[in-house]
Amino acid sequence: MTQPAQQSKPAILTVDDDPGVSRAVARDLRKRYGEKYRIIRAESGASAIDALKQMKLRGDAVAVILADYRMPAMSGIEFLEKAIDLYPMARRILLTAYADTDAAIEAINVVDLDHYLLKPWDPPEEKLYPVVDSLLDVWATSDFRPAEETKIIGHRWASRSSDMREFLARNQLAYRWYMSDEPEGQRLLSAAGLDGSRLPVVVCADGQCLVEPSDAELGTHLGLNTSPSEKFYDLVVVGGGPAGLGAAVYGASEGLRTALIERTATGGQAGQSSRIENYLGFPDGVSGSQLADRARRQATRFGAELITTKDVVALEVNGSARTVRFADGDSVDAHTVILATGVSYRRHPAAGIDDFSGRGVFYGSAVTEAPRCTDQDVYIVGGANSAGQAAMFLARGAKSVTIVVRAPSLEASMSYYLIQQIENNPRISVRTCSEVIGVSGDDHLESIVLRNNATETEETVDAGFLFLFIGAAPRTDWLDGVVVRDEHGFVVSGPDLTVDGQRPAGWNLDRQPHHLETSVPGIFAAGDVRSDSAKRVASAVGEGAMAVMLVHRYLTSS
Repeated sequence: MTQPAQQSKPAILTVDDDPGVSRAVARDLRKRYGEKYRIIRAESGASAIDALKQMKLRGDAVAVILADYRMPAMSGIEFLEKAIDLYPMARRILLTAYADTDAAIEAINVVDLDHYLLKPWDPPEEKLYPVVDSLLDVWATSDFRPAEETKIIGHRWASRSSDMREFLARNQLAYRWYMSDEPEGQRLLSAAGLDGSRLPVVVCADGQCLVEPSDAELGTHLGLNTSPSEKFYDLVVVGGGPAGLGAAVYGASEGLRTALIERTATGGQAGQSSRIENYLGFPDGVSGSQLADRARRQATRFGAELITTKDVVALEVNGSARTVRFADGDSVDAHTVILATGVSYRRHPAAGIDDFSGRGVFYGSAVTEAPRCTDQDVYIVGGANSAGQAAMFLARGAKSVTIVVRAPSLEASMSYYLIQQIENNPRISVRTCSEVIGVSGDDHLESIVLRNNATETEETVDAGFLFLFIGAAPRTDWLDGVVVRDEHGFVVSGPDLTVDGQRPAGWNLDRQPHHLETSVPGIFAAGDVRSDSAKRVASAVGEGAMAVMLVHRYLTSS
């Protein structure tokens, strides 16, 4: 995107209610960054918000915001939550005392905090400047224009409205939501000359209205890259989860012309996680969206091309080329392909449950829907880590959270650290040996029917929200007849392709398939879509990197 002309230098804003500290922060910042940035200081959250609003109206850019945690009337976290609405691309730092580090860690998820600094930070050359330098580098390589406001008008309990909010949130596109039956929503519809019979409606910052847009239409209009820039690549990665992002980073950094194709949003199921605590290098945990955002920025910095809203429907072998075909009729060719499509949650078998999808029943989506669950009784179906992470996140605001599992305990499918957290959270309870067998409601979910398989009893409970994290379906039907898959649809690779010393049918090379290579030379599988994979974020990233190494081996030997 073209950067608009700036009337003034970008700003670094610092807010601290202690005048002495405020002046000291501004002094240190001005000393290092004063030539290229305006250093603006405020002594309260309210005055800082006023300053940001004025800069927003003028079209000024804000690069970094530093906020003190302990401020009267408005804490640093509360201030940053408001600041995000005005400048979502500004990098965020929380200034804390040692006693407040727990709050700072919590803020990593609440306001997508980039860093927290302990006071005092002397000497700034060692403790302040390296942090600010790195964040300025990130900001400078991103689209740092003040975010233009996109408005969505829809029905609260409409499935498409829910899907659209999740699409925008996962792609980190700022928007404001208005319900069609509330005054502001009606005012916007009236101004657009619409009667609200077709929803959702998107009012873009340029005033254009999109009625019931597809993800591709919405993404294109809001600036996502939705079409390949070339027809041929060295490497095409299909799927933007941890494995796909890992492959894109390593492929591009190794000099391969790399394109990553993602149907909805980068991050995959891991990108929907509220907090991943066992990922190497993040001792305080990291949200899935944070991890995906950093990986996405890293991949693009190395030159990978990330393409969203493209649905891959076919894979063909055309001589030495591998052709990836899309649902819209377009296609790209590549020397090699890495399949990293991950898995999707299985549909729940209870009769009528999909009638309430987006209207109280959600597959994943815990982070997106969490604000609506405040003071509500919430039910979660599933016993894996994704369900446990969602339970911990939703328990912050929900009245109660109940995890429903068929197994006699969580121990067989959930990490020990999550089980301990759940046991120590008074708002979370676990119903073992149980399953959901029915749902009911008018225009949205109002109750569910639970069956205890141990006692063979049924119970109807009030519930406005039901989150489903069940099973793992690879969704690889589009690969039928192209590569070998196991009985569950997962892609078979490497040594598993050789049976009784026999190579897979159609294999025409003298060598055995490489470890992550499929039954078609030059096509590799990484992450959860691969048969017998570990189904963990760290292993998926590792397989993505390993697949690139094997791509190089294939390219140099073919």
